[in-house]
Amino acid sequence: MRLHGHDHDRGSLARLAGDLGAAGGIRSVVLDDGAERGIRALEFRTGAGLSFDVLVDRAMDLGTAEFRGRGFGWRSATGFRHPGLHEYRDDDGLSLMRSFSGLLLTAGLDHTLFGAEVDASQYRYPPRGTVSNGLHGRVANLPARLTGYGERWREDGGCVLWAEGEVRQAAIFGEHLRLTRRIEADLDGTEIRLTDTVRNAGFDPTPHMYLYHVNVGWPFLDEGARYEAPVRRTLWQSDSVAEQGVSRTDMPGPLPGFVEQVYEHELEPDADGRARPRLVNERLGVFFELEFDTTQFPAFFQWMHLREGAYVVGFEPSTHHVGGETEARANGTMTFLAPGEERVYTTTFRVGELD
Repeated sequence: MRLHGHDHDRGSLARLAGDLGAAGGIRSVVLDDGAERGIRALEFRTGAGLSFDVLVDRAMDLGTAEFRGRGFGWRSATGFRHPGLHEYRDDDGLSLMRSFSGLLLTAGLDHTLFGAEVDASQYRYPPRGTVSNGLHGRVANLPARLTGYGERWREDGGCVLWAEGEVRQAAIFGEHLRLTRRIEADLDGTEIRLTDTVRNAGFDPTPHMYLYHVNVGWPFLDEGARYEAPVRRTLWQSDSVAEQGVSRTDMPGPLPGFVEQVYEHELEPDADGRARPRLVNERLGVFFELEFDTTQFPAFFQWMHLREGAYVVGFEPSTHHVGGETEARANGTMTFLAPGEERVYTTTFRVGELD
């Protein structure tokens, strides 16, 4: 490992400090005030200047995130709201907007994108012939069962910080899906590696949709920042794009009354099948990059919400296109997991300084 200009392994670090925390590590805490009260969190910190929080009671999503003292994980006015305050059917299915903050909000596990009422006859319960889904599904406000966290030393002398947990989305006469999430960061690294496994733990064919809402805020996002993506073509854009005419690549400062602009892009993957869209801030000399597998996430959305007080851009790899569940069921592209079937998603969040 390269730390503070010197090469280190487990032995050399032990000579310098009696606790690995001098270089980095993970600390388990419980948030204890306001709407966040009671949320378990894991504070990751690397020796290369990356720090981020894993919100255990919010599906192990990523909350606060900083690189060398500069924030990049979006902080909204909602804060990291305890899931016990969440009412799924509130605000006509838009209740997610009352707990929407942080670097990563996971959407799924059976529904993403806008709300829809869909057939549920596969569960064979006559009083519940349909199921009503709100914006981006239920998973983001479900607590995880934390199965472990700590550090793992590799044979090459490096150290990996890790955490793992399971989120269970289940109902009697309904879905039984389980998300196993593993999060890793090298002790000397500036990237977050996410491995998610979604499994149908039930005995009925079950809908599955999945989307990462990755949200980058100030100060990485600022006037003059540049949104870069290997766009092959744009498949869809919201009406607000033509109405407002704000560039999708060159970011302005916060705008009064800005209406979100959303695009669905078809991205050009690298030779390894992965795409790497990013946000570049030349004034600060930093970048944020999201790397994902385009076979796992064949769709990608760019979200721009540049309004005063809620200033953010989003990177959204998705298993399904903008028409969502209703359209996917109609055209035969909806994913149904058979009993015991699973899907694996591998994604990297990367920050760094520009050369």
